[in-house]
Amino acid sequence: MSLLNAPHHDGSIGLVPPGPHAAGEAVPVTVKVPKAAGVTGVWLRTMRDGEQRLTRARLKRPGQFQDTYVADVVVHNEPSQYRFLLQAPDMPGGYQWLNGAGAHGHDVGDDADFRLTTATPPPAWVGAGTVYQVFPDRFARSARADARQLPDWAIPMAWSAEPAPLAPLTGKQIAGGDLDGIAERLDHLVDLGATTLYMTPFFPGQSNHRYDAASFCAVDPILGGDEALARLTAAAHAKGLRVMGDLTSNHCGKGHEWFQRALANPASPEHGMFLWAGAGGVPEAGADIHPKYVPAYVSWLGHHSLPKLDWANEHVRRRMVTDDDSAIAHWLAEPFNLDGWRIDVANMTGRYGKTDKTLEVARLIRERAEQVRPDAAIIAEHFFDYTRDLPGNGWHAAMNYAGFSRPAWGWLADPGEEGKHFGLPIPFARTPGRAMVAAMRDFASRVPWQVAAAQWNILGSHDTMRVRSRFGTAQNVELAAALMFTYLGTPMLFAGDECGVNGQNGEHSRVTMAWEQAATGGPRWDRDTHAVIRSLARLRRDVGALATGGLRWAVADDEAVAYLRETPQERILVVIARNAWHGATLPRWVLGPEAPELLFGGSFVDTPSLDVTDDGLRLEATGPAVGIWRLA
Repeated sequence: MSLLNAPHHDGSIGLVPPGPHAAGEAVPVTVKVPKAAGVTGVWLRTMRDGEQRLTRARLKRPGQFQDTYVADVVVHNEPSQYRFLLQAPDMPGGYQWLNGAGAHGHDVGDDADFRLTTATPPPAWVGAGTVYQVFPDRFARSARADARQLPDWAIPMAWSAEPAPLAPLTGKQIAGGDLDGIAERLDHLVDLGATTLYMTPFFPGQSNHRYDAASFCAVDPILGGDEALARLTAAAHAKGLRVMGDLTSNHCGKGHEWFQRALANPASPEHGMFLWAGAGGVPEAGADIHPKYVPAYVSWLGHHSLPKLDWANEHVRRRMVTDDDSAIAHWLAEPFNLDGWRIDVANMTGRYGKTDKTLEVARLIRERAEQVRPDAAIIAEHFFDYTRDLPGNGWHAAMNYAGFSRPAWGWLADPGEEGKHFGLPIPFARTPGRAMVAAMRDFASRVPWQVAAAQWNILGSHDTMRVRSRFGTAQNVELAAALMFTYLGTPMLFAGDECGVNGQNGEHSRVTMAWEQAATGGPRWDRDTHAVIRSLARLRRDVGALATGGLRWAVADDEAVAYLRETPQERILVVIARNAWHGATLPRWVLGPEAPELLFGGSFVDTPSLDVTDDGLRLEATGPAVGIWRLA
């Protein structure tokens, strides 16, 4: 059954003028109503100061297969929410509501209403291509690394060795990757089709992941120091790549200079920068009490190596954000010129007990970043429901674990894999395609369109098991990658996933890149998988509708999904089947005057059949399959 017979609206260009929108502005919004929906009238429903208002929509363009209506949303509240009331005599009750989650034959709440915001949209470059994530210690090692002495806490690891999957070795193994090594391999990113390099922290710490920063004022000497970062960003920008850093706004390391001064002197300004049990807080469950100082300090999830910052403190705000040499501002300016930050555990930043300053902090960080670099991007790490943290004027977007990763993991899970979803105590089971689509629509509907269009869509990261391990086969990896590179938002690829590497958990997944196998292939470099990912990443970079188009679901069956990505100039059809599929017929209006053009067909899997019939566009699959067509 095709979902294209249902009315449709989203916030994409062609349906809503691009923002930002000014207070008091009347913004024309367009809704498409297929004839098959049986709709006889359309009204716009807005909420102004908590009171409902209904305005009859104007018929903008009648059509043979669908009509187009338009109505004006007056931007009054922040955000200004709206949905459509559709008069449908054949529906129970005679009407439907259309909101961001779809059409409903019953009354609905306001949470999934469409939203207009006066906030500036995320920078256009965020959604223009693919984000490529690098774990600096494991990506590439330059000749300069040989002369550097490792700190006492580090345990040397051979480049070809398998990372330890469990503590105590996981955070201490050093393979010797550095920033100059990344700079030497930037052509790999460009050739792949990536447009943004995102690195996990480069600050000095006492671990290979460096989320336990000992300073926010320097680049770790093991990585090459400040000069190496300046060389890397200059080289990346020369190749057309953006570069994003990774900052822990929630905490620092217990070895951080601020925390050491706080421990040494309770009367110091630094002491007030942290949360202490004696200052109105209580130790978290399982938290260690520092042996040399009582009361205990609050830490991230009870890990005593990561003391938590108090964002009610002015010194935290100054040193992290507002000062010229602050952690946020310093690295965005010359000579480093970072293009933005990914904010680690943004969901916990500014939250503790009765205190919730997360949105306040997000706005502060974004405002300061944009002062230094007007097109800077601020992306939040968030594993759970991020919707209340993304109203449009805080974090630009989030890592979309809840609204993309988890649904995709469930639909394409390896039936023989007994792994678990991140953070859940029970093994996951394969879910039907309609459940995946419902989850994706639910999360996307609860944030402004400009946020949904910038979300980082992830199949795997340095905190999860590897894509190949999760999905089991190269066939399933291809299906998952096709979904990631064509779905609404920004695809994010963890270095090595394009080569089909394995890893059973976040620590085990932090493998080194097997550059010596790139030319001929090998057990840690699957050249066929690399070719598939390269094709999809380049398609995502080069096809305008995949970067800026709307999203219109066409099919949500148990074994297959299909959707359109549309701009006024282009219509792309994506079809993904995880098994044999009886198929569906799409209405004829999806076709342009030319024959459908296949942009990508299956490599490890089949290409679905697509036949133009008198009834429309007939789709079927005899087994796992993926196809991407330009229709108009």
